[in-house]
Amino acid sequence: MKSLASSAAVSLNTRLPARGATVIALAAAIALAACADMSERQKGTAGGAAIGAVGGAILSKATGGKAGTGAVVGGAVGAVAGNLWSKRMEDKRKAMEAATQGTGIDVVRTTDNQLKVNIPADFSFDVGRSAVKPVMVPVLDKLAQGLDATVQVQVIGHTDSSGSDAVNNPLSLDRAEAVRDYLSRHGVPAARIQVEGRGEREPVADNATPDGRAQNRRVEIFLREPQPS
Repeated sequence: MKSLASSAAVSLNTRLPARGATVIALAAAIALAACADMSERQKGTAGGAAIGAVGGAILSKATGGKAGTGAVVGGAVGAVAGNLWSKRMEDKRKAMEAATQGTGIDVVRTTDNQLKVNIPADFSFDVGRSAVKPVMVPVLDKLAQGLDATVQVQVIGHTDSSGSDAVNNPLSLDRAEAVRDYLSRHGVPAARIQVEGRGEREPVADNATPDGRAQNRRVEIFLREPQPS
């Protein structure tokens, strides 16, 4: 983020009057300086504001407007765009990280602003089974907490390479549906949960080893908020 906003501001400074360049430089500098001590959500806001200010000034100048005004408007729009990762999603990420610490369950923010929870075999399913293991129950309970009516959920089931596609494809879907059914029994409407089974088609490890097969026998859960239209 720093290099993109900084280089754009430097480039623009060479083509705009002093007043417009000052506004742009100030917006970018404030945003970039703050990034050193920010949460994921705050970094998105600051980065969006800095890049938006530069972009707004370029557009305004090119269309005959005032660069300073364009920078302010662009910064506001950019801040909204950069803040698609909401406080609610950040709080959920932190809660899930705390709940799964030391378990091998991955909790990450994706590049398209979804919260991804990857639950490997030790916490998800036995070979050839789609029943939710008791050890996964606390994770799903924590996941279900605090999800309001706007958050959408996608559950993707996976298998290892044991067995044929005729077995693995429906098994992976059964696993996703088992997670959906559990979440729906604990307050998440089933209509908000999309399920998909991908069989053995998307391995994350080598199916030639027991450990690799265990990693592939997993379920991935994605949480996302509606994007602004």
